[in-house]
Amino acid sequence: AEQNNISKKFLDAILLELRKGGILRSKKGPGGGYALSKPASQIYVGQAVRILDGPLAPIRCASKTAFEPCDDCDHPEDCQIRHSMTDVRDAIASILDNMTLEQMVAKRSSGLLDGDEIRAGGK
Repeated sequence: AEQNNISKKFLDAILLELRKGGILRSKKGPGGGYALSKPASQIYVGQAVRILDGPLAPIRCASKTAFEPCDDCDHPEDCQIRHSMTDVRDAIASILDNMTLEQMVAKRSSGLLDGDEIRAGGK
């Protein structure tokens, strides 16, 4: 928590959600704590993101799992904004559902996920 400048309570909530979602396992008592439930090479980033943040779609009407039409939209099947956001959702899923935790850590360790580069490239 200290290393990432977040409260212990917030970190505990994140760890609990990941445990409930099957990504982590926990052990109580001396030597206890949290560990991955399976190898990092078998856990996909998309799964973790969905557990913590819900559907990947930027708007509800573009969601595969939590679709809700917009209040003022009578024909979501014809909405061009929805179609564009569906493409965005698919692009996000394509990246996150094909990247394992192991790959993400390797990219971070090599500097490929440098926060400054991500912000600079995200115009």
